[in-house]
Amino acid sequence: MANSKRDLFQKRRLRVRNKLRSTNSGRARLSVHRSNKNISVQLIDDVKGVTLAAASSMEKDLGVVGKNTVEAAQKVGAAIAERAKKAGVEEAYFDRGGFLFHGRVKALADAAREGGLKL
Repeated sequence: MANSKRDLFQKRRLRVRNKLRSTNSGRARLSVHRSNKNISVQLIDDVKGVTLAAASSMEKDLGVVGKNTVEAAQKVGAAIAERAKKAGVEEAYFDRGGFLFHGRVKALADAAREGGLKL
């Protein structure tokens, strides 16, 4: 019996998150969500259960509303790096969820690294 795409995505997401949690305890988590139209990212403190910073391509001040391109992902990555510095976070671990690490997700991670966030 074949698994649906959604089931495979959920399995991949949980596998990635559980492995990262076991190896990076005590650090903030940079969680990415990519849809067909937008890309968003959150910096989460799992110990306290709070979001420290967030950025999305839906924000008007980034100038990429409704676009989900590599350029939009780079702008969102730069924005989250800047907001993480303001929140006092220097390093985090990158939680790609069930998304493959290439294209827009990779561009976001690279832009966050260039902005000074240690992933």
